[in-house]
Amino acid sequence: MDAWSTAQSLLPETLVNAVKQVPAAEEIRLRLGQPPAVVISGREQRLSGGAVTQKELLHILEKATGASLYAAAPSLKNGFVSYRGLRIGVCGEVVYTQNQVSGLRGFSSLAIRVPHDKPLGCEALLDGMLRAGPLSTLIVSPPGGGKTSLLRELIRRASAKNLRVSVIDDRNELSASVSGRAQFDLGPGADALVGAPKAQAAGMLLRGMNPQIIAMDEITQEADLNAVEQISGCGVVLFATAHGRDLQDLQRRTLYQKLLESGVFRELVTIACKGGKRVYTREALP
Repeated sequence: MDAWSTAQSLLPETLVNAVKQVPAAEEIRLRLGQPPAVVISGREQRLSGGAVTQKELLHILEKATGASLYAAAPSLKNGFVSYRGLRIGVCGEVVYTQNQVSGLRGFSSLAIRVPHDKPLGCEALLDGMLRAGPLSTLIVSPPGGGKTSLLRELIRRASAKNLRVSVIDDRNELSASVSGRAQFDLGPGADALVGAPKAQAAGMLLRGMNPQIIAMDEITQEADLNAVEQISGCGVVLFATAHGRDLQDLQRRTLYQKLLESGVFRELVTIACKGGKRVYTREALP
């Protein structure tokens, strides 16, 4: 999958011309009334060009949602929409219905995350994680630090070793499935369930797919812990990710305290950016 080309395909011609100033980027950032920007190696870079208009923002959202913002309301109320493996963060005016967030309007900012499916330079780490049989592993980094890319590569390698890997792909970022076909290579033994909340997806996969491993991206809320409990209770190995800097950072936050205290995860992999390069550290959890 050429995610950079996919991201550009969402843009109106006026913004494509601006973005072509760079060969590729990790994010495209568009803010109403401001020039377009991109994120490269974690740093935001302004591009030359006119100020972004609301018409341009709406063009992107309508294309990403198949011209149905109404149908995308359940996703929009969580602050993003997905398009062929891209996550598009959305800011604007929050709409409330019966005292609950029901959507967004008056769109003011878009952040188009561009995944990269390329060699990560951590082959020894990945081989070590799978050599003696996989253990439940939590991958941690700050936002944009490469968690999803590492998880995807771990899925691919486990799958290539004839392990049955079921993928909870609630935002369609791990597989980027289109009409049932994954645009990212997850290997020959992976089965992706797209669009279901993690806890519901876990039950569906455990009952229907007989997995040896279940993989899911970004444990971020209390409901996700239900999925973790279901998976571990059935003796299935779990690969997952979380936002954080390191073990100490996780231990300071209530949600991840519960996660660590559950004893589900046996290993922790942290990703840090040093000198413009990603550094991977693997450690056993007590």
